[in-house]
This record gives sequence, structure tokens and C-alpha cells, in this order.
Amino acid sequence: MYRTSGLILIAMAASCSTTGSSSVSFVRLDYPLATRGDVVDDYHGTKIADPYRWLEDPDAPQTRAWIDAENELTRRWINASPYRQSIEARLTALWNYERFGVPLRAGDRYFYTKNDGLQNQAVLYASETVDGAARVVLDPNTLAADGTIALTSYRPSSDGRYLAYALSEAGSDWQTIRVRDVATAKDLDDKVEFAKFSGLAWTHDGSGFFYSTYPDHDTSGKTALKNHRLQFHRLGTPASADGLVYADPEHPDWGFGGAVTHDGEMLVISIWQGTEPKNRVYVQDLRTSDAPVVKLLDDFDAEYDFIGKDRGRLFFKTDLAAARGRVIAIDLEHSARENWREIIPEAKDTLESVRFAGGHLIATYLTDAYNTLRVFHLDGRLAHSPKLPGLGSISPLEGEPDDDEAFFWFSGFFQPTSIWRYTISKQELALVRDPKVDFDRSEYETKQVFYASRDGTRVPMFLSHKKGLALTEKTPCLLYGYGGFNVPMKPAFSVANLVWMEMGGVFAVPCLRGGGEYGREWHEAGTKERKQNVFDDFIAAAEWLIAHGYTSPGSLAIRGGSNGGLLIGACMTQRPELFGAALPAVGVLDMLRYHRFTIGWGWASDYGTSDDPEELRYLLKYSPLHNLKPGVAYPPTLITTGDHDDRVVPAHSFKFAAALQQVQAGPNPVLIRIETRGGHGAGKPTSMQIEEIADQWAFLVRALDLHIDRASP
Repeated sequence: MYRTSGLILIAMAASCSTTGSSSVSFVRLDYPLATRGDVVDDYHGTKIADPYRWLEDPDAPQTRAWIDAENELTRRWINASPYRQSIEARLTALWNYERFGVPLRAGDRYFYTKNDGLQNQAVLYASETVDGAARVVLDPNTLAADGTIALTSYRPSSDGRYLAYALSEAGSDWQTIRVRDVATAKDLDDKVEFAKFSGLAWTHDGSGFFYSTYPDHDTSGKTALKNHRLQFHRLGTPASADGLVYADPEHPDWGFGGAVTHDGEMLVISIWQGTEPKNRVYVQDLRTSDAPVVKLLDDFDAEYDFIGKDRGRLFFKTDLAAARGRVIAIDLEHSARENWREIIPEAKDTLESVRFAGGHLIATYLTDAYNTLRVFHLDGRLAHSPKLPGLGSISPLEGEPDDDEAFFWFSGFFQPTSIWRYTISKQELALVRDPKVDFDRSEYETKQVFYASRDGTRVPMFLSHKKGLALTEKTPCLLYGYGGFNVPMKPAFSVANLVWMEMGGVFAVPCLRGGGEYGREWHEAGTKERKQNVFDDFIAAAEWLIAHGYTSPGSLAIRGGSNGGLLIGACMTQRPELFGAALPAVGVLDMLRYHRFTIGWGWASDYGTSDDPEELRYLLKYSPLHNLKPGVAYPPTLITTGDHDDRVVPAHSFKFAAALQQVQAGPNPVLIRIETRGGHGAGKPTSMQIEEIADQWAFLVRALDLHIDRASP
């Protein structure tokens, strides 16, 4: 018997199975009727059927009936697990701890968010000192009874008098921006609706702010969004009078974001195209009314991440001629490329982010997928390398050029997110907030291993579990991955993963190609025609875990969301015998039509599209929806999505679920859990997060045939 602090894992009744699923006996389910239509598309001469096209309309009566029936089936199956309630109780108990956001200073106030524990949404506070008495500025929990209105972003004016903040409802990417008087905690009449993919940038005098939107306010998720634009809202005027700052109708795929320099003199416009980490940079002098927008960097040849301005120079983090990143300075009076100055050269480690604070450049680096911190003088000389409290992640850095302090949070697999302050003049790192979670972190361990992928590429992987865990072929293991869009998989604290490990499980996170762990080349090695490298890396991680005695196919579950949902869908269709259960969440699963909805076209830099004959060829090879085959026993699968996700539209999950249920050979369950008041995941209320994780873990317990003694925490 293996004891944990909350749940006791007795044994796995399942024997090792060479087919991937456990030997537990399932009864074949009677799935809801999903009518197969006769839609056939012609892709460059190749005819491809799309029998579940009708599921692309989430509001159609037929689709709503199917959603209700699928949710009812899923609910019955999961509730049949005798451990569902005890898992939810343990999640709730551990989740009930104070969580703080990184402080942001404006004027004589510090702003930060705090969740008391089980609040659905974090509350925004202001205080005169970081650890002093605070008062509520905004409580989103009062805006919706079910907690589904979330504070997605906020930015105080430079003097701290006003707060511009954005709200999202039911997980939507569409946002409503309001302005609040901080002293009174009362909203002004200003209201901007339908902002999307937008920052908030105040003018230095607090007269208004820049934001981004689309002219087409289609919220159905059925069409592609085009013609992004940057606008300015002046306080005290209606949103209908907001002025256009910049747009480019000749390039409808371009997106625009604005930042105001700390001295208030310049507007820096970053122009992006989809999700490719390359951008253009234009500038506008705010000291002169109607000043023209000047094209400073106009080639889409690299990433130029604006850091700050000092004495007429703009500082950027870039990967131009530096795959792992460097810092350059451009003199606005002499901006020709031959006059650019390199401030921080490329290093062995990947430069992840840079903040201009206290007259210094504070940089975070990725060293084999965990963060290190370095502080530089503005001429690039290294000033200090603060020692972090362990192997973990930093994000985000907050500070201002004339402040003597910067803040960040630090997190690890067993380190709840803590808040730290770095005092620049003293070169001193101090703990500000250390959350107290009801578990003993000394009972757990994390190690990093490296394994060879199919083509020999060396890939890192984090392995976390209870100390002293007896590893056998029956040990339950959860393999989690993403592998895309230059996003690194770093150590991070999660109550959900902690409960999995309390139950005797191993949690494994490989750092797949397509991510940002090793710079531009690592990312590009997992894109377009090279996307199969990502799946090979993940499959090789599974094979390594099995070969090294951590688990067996029948005890190995896989999980991922969004692009990670694609990862799970591709791997379970390519190697169904390798996995005991699969949890694809809000996944991109129809690779032939993803670009036709909302912002999907913006992912083409990672995927390619079916509009191109050559790209269609490789997309068809791995598109999960199009690689399901009759007569194959796929592992027990629980698909999760939101019925109005406007990032990855739910049609992906709907069609994949219907098709998988139709072809599944044998009794392994294929279920879909559809959240009817949720979107892609951002801003999801705490209560909904707990319920969803409890369902997923209960599904795995039953699918992998785990036996748990329900003990009180």
C-alpha cells in the first residue's frame, strides 16, 4: 500500500497490456446518433469527405441535441467512478490557498491581484507599499454569479489615478474595456466594446489609451477575422469617436499593438502576422499632434521585442542573426542598420525576456528549459547574476526605468508561485509572498533527463513524483506536452498535477521541438513539413519511460491542450497501442479547415494550410480527424472543449469525437466533455477548473483501472 497525504493508491488491477489499453473490461457504449452527411471537398484534385460538417455550427438545434446527449453520456460514465468525489474534495482542499499576481507600480500605488483560495476570479487590489494595507479596486466575482466574467488585463495610468481594464465573458477572446477611478473604485462612463488581441497603453498625461480591435464584431466563431487595427480612446468621449491610429487594408492578415515609451514621447507600434515570431516596428512622435507613423523596421525578417527607450535609443530583444536572442539599440536619429549597436550578444542559453528597470536591463534566460536571471548595465556589461531559489520558472518581470526595483513570480513543480523583489542598487533578491499550500514539498522530487528522438535529436524531459515511489510497469504515468508556437515548457506549480502525484502517479513533461526552449532553430524544427518531429519527440518520450521501467503502455496516459490537443490527437492515431488513455483538450484536430475560423489562419506559420497543394500533402499525413481508421482499438479517450471557444472552435473536438466513436473497435470508451459556459481556457472560474480536472482524473482512474482508498486529506 502506498500512502499519500490525501489519497491512498492500493494497486493497479490492470496487467501490462501490449495494446495500450488496460485489461479492465469495458462495455461498449451506446453513443449518441451523429448523422453522417455527404459533404465532399475537392482539395487540388483530391476528394475528401467531411461527413460531420454540420457539427461546425454550435448553435444549430441538431448540434445542441448532440452536445446535450454527449454530456449526459460522459457524466454518467465518469460518475460511475467511486473516486470522483474524493478526487474533487482533495483538489478543492489543495486549491484553497492565497495566490498573488506580480505587483505593478504606478504613481504612489502598487497594483496586484489576489485570490483568497477558492474565489472564481482573482481580485485586483491597490496599496501604498507592497506588503501594506490594501483595498479592493475591482472584484470580478461580483460581475457574474457563476464567475464567468474574468479580468483579462489591466493597466493603470502613469500617475496611478485611472485604471483601464478589460473583461472577458465565458472565456471569449472578445473583451470589453472600462476605465475606473482608482480613488473611488467607481467606473467612468467610458466603455469600449469588442477589443481583441489587445494591449492597453496610456498616454503619459493620462488623457486616453491605445487598444486594438477588429471592425467585424462577429462573435459566432464561424468566420475568419481580418483587418485588425490600432485605435485611440480619449477619456470622456464615446467609443464611436475613437480615432484610428494605424491599419493597413492592403494587408488584412496584419495585427497591430501599441506601446508608449516611459517618457511618453513615442508610440511604438508592433506589427505581427499570425503567430510567427517575426514583426515589423513603426513609431510615432506623440509630442506633435498628427505626427506621421514612421516605418522603422519594415521587413518581417526577425523578432523585435520592444524593451524601452533611453536617450533617443530604442532597445529591442531580437533573434536577427542570433537564433537564441540578443539585445540591440537603435538610435532614432541614425536608424540605418549599419548604425545599430549590439548591447547584449547572443549567449549559449536562450534569451527569453528583458525588462528595463532601475537603469538596467534585467534578462531571463532559458537553460535547458528552466530560467536563470542576469542583470546588465545599459552598455551590456554584466552587473549581477542573482541566484534563484531552485529549478523553476520566472514570469513576468515588472519594473520601470526609474524604479529601483523589479518584481517577478517564481514557480516550480513543487514550488507554489511565489513573488520576489529584486532591488537593483543593492543587487538584492527578496521573497515578498510565499503561498502556503497544504502539502509537504520535501516529499517530492523532480529530475531532468535527456533522451534521443527518432532522428537522434537530444530532447530534455522533466520527471516528477513522490520520493521513494516504487516504479513498476503498473505505475500510472501522465505524459504532458505542447510542442509549438515557440512556447517553452518550463517547471510550473499545478494543484492538478500535485494531486495526480499524490495518487501515486509520475508526471512527465518533455520539451518538444516546436517550442521555444532552444531558440528559433528549435522552434522551426517543429513547424510545417517538420511538424512530425514534434510527434516523434513525444512518442520517443513515451518509449523512453516504458524502456526505463517508469510505466507500461497500459498505464501511460497522455494529455495536452490547444496545439497540445493536436499533439495528443496525432500521437494516439499514429501509435494507438502505445497509450492507456488520452486527454486531448481544445485541440486543433481538423488540419484541413482550421484556418477558416476566427484567428485560425494566424497559425499557418507553424502548420501551413490546405490551400497550398504541397502543404496539404503533409497535413493529411497527420491531421487527427483524417487519420482515424475503422477497426483500430484506440485508447480510452476523454475530449474536452467549450461549446463557444472562439480561439480553437469546438468543431474540431465535435467532429473528432463523432468520427472516433464511429470507427472505434472494441469497448474502450470515447467521451467528450463540453463546457457550455467556457471558451478556450483563459479566465475559467476556479470552480469550473476543479470540476474539469476532477472529471479528467476520475476518467483516468477508471480507464487505467487504478484503485484508491478514499482517505481524508
